[in-house]
Amino acid sequence: MPLRILGLNHNTAPVEIREQVVFANDEATRALQTLASMDGIAEALVLSTCNRTEFYVESSDEGLARLTDWLVADQGLDERARDSLFSLEADAAVDHLFRVACGLDSMVLGEPQILGQLKDAFRAAQQAGTVGAGLDRVFRHTFSVAKKVRTDTEIGGSPVSVAYAAVSLANQFFADFSRYTALLIGAGQTIRLVAQHLQARGIGRLFVANRDVTRAQELASAFGGFALPLSELEGTLPDADILISSTASPDPILGVDEMKKAVKARNRKPIFAVDIAVPRDLDPAIAELADVYLYTIDDLDQVIVEGQNNRRAAAVDARRILDEETRRYLEIERGKEIAPLISSLREQGDALRREVLAQARRRLNKGSDSAEVLEYAVASLMKKMLHAPSVQLRKAAEADDRQLLDAAQRLFELDRDGGRDDT
Repeated sequence: MPLRILGLNHNTAPVEIREQVVFANDEATRALQTLASMDGIAEALVLSTCNRTEFYVESSDEGLARLTDWLVADQGLDERARDSLFSLEADAAVDHLFRVACGLDSMVLGEPQILGQLKDAFRAAQQAGTVGAGLDRVFRHTFSVAKKVRTDTEIGGSPVSVAYAAVSLANQFFADFSRYTALLIGAGQTIRLVAQHLQARGIGRLFVANRDVTRAQELASAFGGFALPLSELEGTLPDADILISSTASPDPILGVDEMKKAVKARNRKPIFAVDIAVPRDLDPAIAELADVYLYTIDDLDQVIVEGQNNRRAAAVDARRILDEETRRYLEIERGKEIAPLISSLREQGDALRREVLAQARRRLNKGSDSAEVLEYAVASLMKKMLHAPSVQLRKAAEADDRQLLDAAQRLFELDRDGGRDDT
């Protein structure tokens, strides 16, 4: 079965649709278990991040159709969301996977986090028992290609990331960070990068809120900040000039009412907020409040584009490597596909050889002339080997099957007048 991809990403769907289709942790395991029992799907892996949810499967046409119907029903997708789904197969699917792993399909060109997320998704699928020989080969080759691109190009050289873009956008609102307070919600890699960029720009005070306060303490202490549990978020919110959130929560962390109270307590001092999470952590209605400037991950697009110019030349080199590696991988896979046929052809030829050889030996044992036996053996072997192709060619001619006739001409290097084409 060929590699197929079904899903949506930042190129096909806005954040309000992407947040409807998220498979994190236990949900990803549940999805893989469902796919494992689905007819027409032999292997499966699910990648779900803030910018994409994509299913990588070895499946038949019918299997992909079942997967699509299940995904729409399972996630309750409306017509607009269904129209945002895309599918790829075979060569196009391999090319897409390589581009994703190398960061060439990311909102942030060349960002490295996606490779780690792919590796995590691969391990999760292995543990779920949904990775077989097909996905194992293509993903191991993918990881090798991504490493080569990182090593041989400067695709990841410039400091451009979603976290960098969020802090850069905040810098347009607040020129001197030392006078302001930042409140970060979450304690994952993205928030760590945000904290790193804020510290580099001299943020005045830094608070880190997280459901697991121990993780918040670890992150806050690394950047001279203060940690708090989510239960104390409302009390700290009025102090926040900059609010940046990125958690894996399936439900909003902050609602309109909490933000209204914070705005009132701040006496109309503005709050700059960026919601990097998918699904979103901050109720979208917060954007309608006066003195609150709320941005989502999709709003960072322009900031990211402006900061990626240094990576574009490297992307050309990366694309060249990807084209070569895609071609090489597909050649290897096609060679494996034809290997059983070549083996069968050789076995058939060897069986005919043994049959004719046994007949020739019997003639020699009966005293036949060796020259006559040799002539008989050669003629008999040639007749037996050409019998089946000759029958099929006659049938093809009767049916006017030009495709088979042309293929035979190329395969045996023949001309139409009879004989070998040595031109």
